[in-house]
Amino acid sequence: MDEYDYLFKVVLIGDSGVGKSNLLSRFTRNEFNLESKSTIGVEFATRSIQVDGKTIKAQIWDTAGQERYRAITSAYYRGAVGALLVYDITKQGSYDSVQRWLKELSDHADSNIVIMLVGNKSDLRHLRAVSTEDGKNFAAECKLSFIETSALDSTNVEVAFQTILNEVYQSMSTKNTDSNDLITRPTEGQTIIVSSSSKENTKSTGKCC
Repeated sequence: MDEYDYLFKVVLIGDSGVGKSNLLSRFTRNEFNLESKSTIGVEFATRSIQVDGKTIKAQIWDTAGQERYRAITSAYYRGAVGALLVYDITKQGSYDSVQRWLKELSDHADSNIVIMLVGNKSDLRHLRAVSTEDGKNFAAECKLSFIETSALDSTNVEVAFQTILNEVYQSMSTKNTDSNDLITRPTEGQTIIVSSSSKENTKSTGKCC
C-alpha cells in the first residue's frame, strides 16, 4: 500500500529547545504540543509528497540537541541526504551554535548533504533576538537555503520541508545525469544514500568560517 519512488532521510539538528520535535510533528501529523519535553534518544516520522510526478517518502529524524546524546550522532547522520539546521529566533545562543552544528555535519554527514538554515518560533517576534537579515546573510555566506518558521502557528513549516525535499531531489537528479551511482531507487524501504566517492572533500564542506 505504501508505494513511493524515493525514500529520503532528512535530519533535524540544532540546540535543545529550538522546536525540532514540534517542526517534525507539525509537518508529519499537523500537531503541536505546547508541553513538548526534550526528546530522549532518537525518533523519526514519515510523510510522502509529490515532486515532479514522483512520490518522495520523507523519513524525518529528530534527536535531542543536548551534549549528552552526542554519542548517537554518527549513526544519526548516516544515509542522510538533507538536514534542517534549526535555531530559535528568540535565543541568540542557539543561533551562535549554528557554526558548531555545521562543523558536526561536515565531520559526520555525507559531503553532498543539502542543508537548510531554519529560524524557528517566528510567532514570538516581540521576543526576537536574531534578525531575519542576520540569518539570511549567514545562510547566503554558507550557501545554505534559509527560512523562518513557526511550528506553533504552522507558518512556513510546509514550505521548509517541501523546499528541502525538492532541493534534494533536484540535486540528486542532476548528479545522476553525470554518474549512475549517485542515486538508486529504494527497494523494500531502503534509504537512498548519496555515494561519497570524494571523502576528502567532506572536511571542507558545510563550513564557512
